[in-house]
Amino acid sequence: MSWLSRVRIDRFLVAIIIAAVVASILPASGVWADVLGWATSAAIALLFFLYGARLSPAETLAGLRHWRLHATILAFTYVLFPLIGLALVAATRTVLSPGLQAGLLYLTLVPSTVQSSIAFTSIARGNVAGAVVSASASNILGVFLTPLLCWLLMSGTGQVAFTTSTIIEIVLQIFLPFVLGQLSRRWTAGYVAAHPELKLVDRGSIVLVVYSAFSEGMREGMWSQTSAADLGMLVVLSLLILAVMLALTWSVARRLGFNRADAIAIQFCGTKKSLASGLPMAGVLFAGQPLGLLMLPLVLFHQAQLMACSALAGRYARSTTDA
Repeated sequence: MSWLSRVRIDRFLVAIIIAAVVASILPASGVWADVLGWATSAAIALLFFLYGARLSPAETLAGLRHWRLHATILAFTYVLFPLIGLALVAATRTVLSPGLQAGLLYLTLVPSTVQSSIAFTSIARGNVAGAVVSASASNILGVFLTPLLCWLLMSGTGQVAFTTSTIIEIVLQIFLPFVLGQLSRRWTAGYVAAHPELKLVDRGSIVLVVYSAFSEGMREGMWSQTSAADLGMLVVLSLLILAVMLALTWSVARRLGFNRADAIAIQFCGTKKSLASGLPMAGVLFAGQPLGLLMLPLVLFHQAQLMACSALAGRYARSTTDA
């Protein structure tokens, strides 16, 4: 049982699960649902403003000299991942509900993580500078690419429809706050960097999005639309996606001639999908749709990637020390 003591409990994921459970038992309704909707919209806008204030475009541009590394990571994030998502949708058309299929596809379209990608690369003695640039670039580009990919690949699923009002909502809640955050960096970047407790705002916003989504799902009979078999299949598919991407990122990086440090950065940045960016984006992109089930694949994948990459990073670190 000693291995249990080494398993890290993701408190953020616990908070998300609690929000989902509470919403399933006590969903917001009536006037409180309207208030929650306004609060969620404001929280998403604040979240992307803080993202803009944190990410330095100058650092990203300066690091683009190692363009092969960044192009490889971005190709995994925004090309190979979506192709796998499309293949899974086609393969599960008769065995998964449309909501869960849409969730699987959406999982493959969101940006990479920033903090965990960099942290695991550092632990594994990989190219940390490359990971910083690639993870940051993934999130900057994701503000634009994820909505575009959703429009291109998910408009035919019935889960998302891009109308004029949808585009305006995306601009107001995601693009505009992000751009304002970038423009405000002269005054806000130092303050944001000096106050790490502001991450609680990030996480609180996401927990609020989850509670709002599951409340809406309960009002629309979300759990009556799925089964235990569906959820079991979803877990298996999430683990399968992760295993395939971990194997491909490492093997392709080595075949392309990248050294060990670069291959580690490619593996940890190219296999991640960001819960912190993906859930708030879903609240905007799929407004008016039942989001609870659509979010499940990303929540499950988030925890699976943390556990798998934590074990891999430790293994790489030990092999470097032994050598």
